[in-house]
Amino acid sequence: MAGTALLAAALTACGGGAGAGGAAKSEIKQKPAMAVSVNLTGDQVKAGEPVTVTIADGRLASVKVTDAKGGELAGQISADGKTWKSERNASAGAEYKVEAQNTDSQSATTTFKTTAADKVNKVSINIAKGSTVGVGMPVSIVFDNPVANKAAVEKDLKVTTSNNTEGSWGWIKDYSGKDRVDWRPKEYWKSGTDVKVDMHLNGVDSGPGGGMFVKDYSTEFKIGKDRRMKVDLDTSKMAVTEDGQTVDTIPISAGTPGGQKASWSGKMVLMLKEGTIRMNSETVGLGNAYDKDVDYSIRLTWSGMYVHAAPWNTANFGRANTSSGCVGMSDANAKAFFAAAQAGDPFEVVGDGSKGNADIGNGYGEWNLSWEQWQAKSKLAGAPQNG
Repeated sequence: MAGTALLAAALTACGGGAGAGGAAKSEIKQKPAMAVSVNLTGDQVKAGEPVTVTIADGRLASVKVTDAKGGELAGQISADGKTWKSERNASAGAEYKVEAQNTDSQSATTTFKTTAADKVNKVSINIAKGSTVGVGMPVSIVFDNPVANKAAVEKDLKVTTSNNTEGSWGWIKDYSGKDRVDWRPKEYWKSGTDVKVDMHLNGVDSGPGGGMFVKDYSTEFKIGKDRRMKVDLDTSKMAVTEDGQTVDTIPISAGTPGGQKASWSGKMVLMLKEGTIRMNSETVGLGNAYDKDVDYSIRLTWSGMYVHAAPWNTANFGRANTSSGCVGMSDANAKAFFAAAQAGDPFEVVGDGSKGNADIGNGYGEWNLSWEQWQAKSKLAGAPQNG
């Protein structure tokens, strides 16, 4: 009996040992599946705001957020590992995929959509990709709609140069009445400089009445030869220099002094080489003074000041200023001048009889401001910036 009892006890003890082991195994908890969430407003992420990915438990090790085209939205994980925040805002009307991993090598994915833009803003930039321009050409961006959040927009504009050119953005009104921001070097560009402009505007909100940008923009260009013009109204002559040396002196006839037909003065820039164009005095408020095709025309202001051929005014070249505001010269001189000119070449008018400087936005008039005055037109503290 005692032996049986001991055996039973032994068997019981043995069985009890097996039962305890099973209980221990059941107490080893399975890790919960990794879960992440994004900052939804309703069932979507609000466009124009950063994306935030939050882990339910544990710490994030990596997060990748991509759009439908495979473009990646860069971001950073917080110091405590709980959240990831995008460096840029979410684009409007887009769909994104989130792929995350925690420090325990678990993975989680989710998708989300962003709200559509109520209104879309767009830009126009003055320098085409691959262009070569003169040493006075600013980078000029004109916006379709008003920009109230100027500082937010400006911080996402970047100019990169091959020689660390110093410059600054400045906000002005374009001649069209639209908001415009230009990047002007402190001094004229150096020949041979390579320039790249990146406008990281996708997802940036312009502010009330302006709408949201839904794409990025960029351009790149090169600075050509240092070629400059200076018109002296007192002598009716135009000096042309290259690399600081005078290469030509051209007899001209500029605007008639004393009224609306006078020329603008100050520092301008050759804006566009337009060639043969029709000029009609009624379009610039000068009645029916003229209506003709004009050759070798290069624009100086949006309001209609040009340098061009003016064979009808031959008797006054180098003698008197009798035009309707433009700077005219002979066909032969105009042809040669047009061929050598670059959009962006500085063009200065000095002497008596002008109607003063044109508004900054009526062409590229920022060179009439001191460096300090131009810097003050930036909306960001810490201007200027080096490109």
